[in-house]
Amino acid sequence: MGESGIERDDGGGDPVRRPEPVVLAVILSTFFVGFGGGVVFPILPNLGTVLGISAFLVGLILSANRFARILANAPAGALVDRVGTRTPFVIGLFVEGVATLGYIVAMWSAAPEVWFMLARILWGLGSALVFATAYTIAADVSKGDSMGTNMGVVRGGMTLGFPSGLVLGGIVSELAGIVEAFAVAAAFALLASALAYWTVPETHVEGERKAVKPWEIEKTIPALTVGLVNFGLYFAYIGALFATLVLFLDANDLTVPALTVAGVGTPAFGSQGSSGIFMAITVISASGFMLLGGAVSDRMRARVPVLLAFVVTSFVGFLLLAGASTLGQLALACVFIGMGQGGTSGPLIALLADLTPDERMGRAMGTNNVFGDIGGGLGPMLSLPLVETVGFAPIYVACAVIPLIAGGILVCGVYAQTGSLSPRTTLDAEQG
Repeated sequence: MGESGIERDDGGGDPVRRPEPVVLAVILSTFFVGFGGGVVFPILPNLGTVLGISAFLVGLILSANRFARILANAPAGALVDRVGTRTPFVIGLFVEGVATLGYIVAMWSAAPEVWFMLARILWGLGSALVFATAYTIAADVSKGDSMGTNMGVVRGGMTLGFPSGLVLGGIVSELAGIVEAFAVAAAFALLASALAYWTVPETHVEGERKAVKPWEIEKTIPALTVGLVNFGLYFAYIGALFATLVLFLDANDLTVPALTVAGVGTPAFGSQGSSGIFMAITVISASGFMLLGGAVSDRMRARVPVLLAFVVTSFVGFLLLAGASTLGQLALACVFIGMGQGGTSGPLIALLADLTPDERMGRAMGTNNVFGDIGGGLGPMLSLPLVETVGFAPIYVACAVIPLIAGGILVCGVYAQTGSLSPRTTLDAEQG
C-alpha cells in the first residue's frame, strides 16, 4: 500500500510467512467463534415473550455487542498498530468464547435480561479485537493481485460464522433445547481461540513497538467512505433483516414444512427453525459471492464497478423481500440479499487496504468497524419496534434504498480521494 495512491507493492518483501496457512487459520477461527454471535437471534425474539422482556429491550440486547464495540473499535485498532495482531486476536477470540457461556447463565438466572446484556457487551469487547486483527492480518500477508480474494475469504469466515450460529440456534434449540444450542456455540467459540493460539503468527509489528495512542482513529476520506458504506450494509442486513425475519415468518405463517427424501424425513420447523433456514439461504448465497466479488475486483484491477453491481443486487433483494408472500418468493429474496452482501465484502475491505498505508491499517479497520457497528446496532433497535407499528413492507423498502445511498457515498468518496470514479488498483494516483 502506498502513501499517496492505490498501487500495491507486489514484491521485494521478506517471505517469512506463507499467506495461505495464515489466512486459512484466521478463516477457521473467526468462523467457529461466530456461532456465539448469531445463536441468540432466532431464539431471543420469541424467548423474550416467555421471559417478559419487551421488544425494545430484546432489540437492545441483540445490539449491545455492537454498541460496546463502538467504544472498543478505535482502541482495538490502535492496539493492533502498536503491539501487533497475534496477541489481540487470540485474546479477543477467548473473550468471545467466555461471553457465549454467559447465555447459559442467563437461562438459569432470575434476571436473564441482565446476563444476556452482560454477555452481549463482553462479546462486543472481544469481537472488537477480532475484527481489527483479522483484516489487518489478511492485508499484511496479501499481495496486490490477491488482496480482494483474501479479504473476501476472511470476510467470509467472519460473516458465515455469525449466520451459521443463526442456523445452529434455530435448529438445535428446537431439536435439543435452548441451553444445548448455547452450549454447542460456546464450545466452538473456545475451540476457535485454541486454534488461533497454535496457528496464527505475528504479522504486523516486529521489533520495536510503535507509539500509538489508544484513542487515535483514522479520519481519512477512504476510512470514512468505506465506513459509511459498511454502516448502510450492516444496518439493512445484520440489523434489520436478521432481527425481524423470525417475526416476519410468524406474522405471515411462513414456516418450512416436513420433507421426506428417499425415505428419510425432516421435521416441520417452527418460526425459529425456519428463520434459521432462510438465513442460511442468505449465507449460502453470500458465501459464493464473497470469494467471487473479491476475485473479480482483483482480475479487473478495479473495486468500484464490482461494488456498485452488488449494491444494486442488494437493493433488488430487499424489494423482493418487501413483497414476499410465499416460501418461494422469500427464498428468492434471500438469495439476492445474500448475493449483494457477499459480493461487496471482499472488494470493500480491499479498497480500504488499497488506500491505506500498511502501518495505519489497524486504525483504519477500527474506524470502519465503528460505522458498521453503529449500523448493525441501530438496526434491531429501530426495526423491531417499527414493525409493530408500520409493518414489515415499509421497513424492507427502506432497507432497499439504504444500499443505493451507500453506493452514492462510495463513488463520491473514491473520486474525492483519487480523482477518478473508478481507479485501477495498479495506478499510482498522486492524491493523498
